[in-house]
Amino acid sequence: MRVDHIAIAVNDVDEALENYKKFLNIDKVDVEIVPNEKVKVVMLQLEDTRIELMEPTAEDSPIKRFLVERGEGIHHVAITADDIEKDVDRATQNGLRMLGGIRTGSYGRKITFIHPKSLNGVLTEFCQSPAEGKC
Repeated sequence: MRVDHIAIAVNDVDEALENYKKFLNIDKVDVEIVPNEKVKVVMLQLEDTRIELMEPTAEDSPIKRFLVERGEGIHHVAITADDIEKDVDRATQNGLRMLGGIRTGSYGRKITFIHPKSLNGVLTEFCQSPAEGKC
């Protein structure tokens, strides 16, 4: 397992992207709208990691709720799952509380979240690529 990306909730991904371009050497930028998560995602590929900027696309988006309650900032840390079903089973057997079931996220990845109360206040995502087992 490794850290796949750090996700940041923002009000406007285009504005945020311009801010990040001011100091990061960004190798690649991918943009995707994820209807089932009600979010627009801009993934910034850096040399050895990624930063995900997330903008809500609906008033009832979980990201919109996060922004209203907490403002812009780090939303979650994503961990690459080699086998998401086994990783979720291991987490729940060890007392971690999951948020919802496994579902499809951006780029066709399988995703699910560990409740922040289970991990010292940090919302953590498991993600697995449909193709090679990595996000």
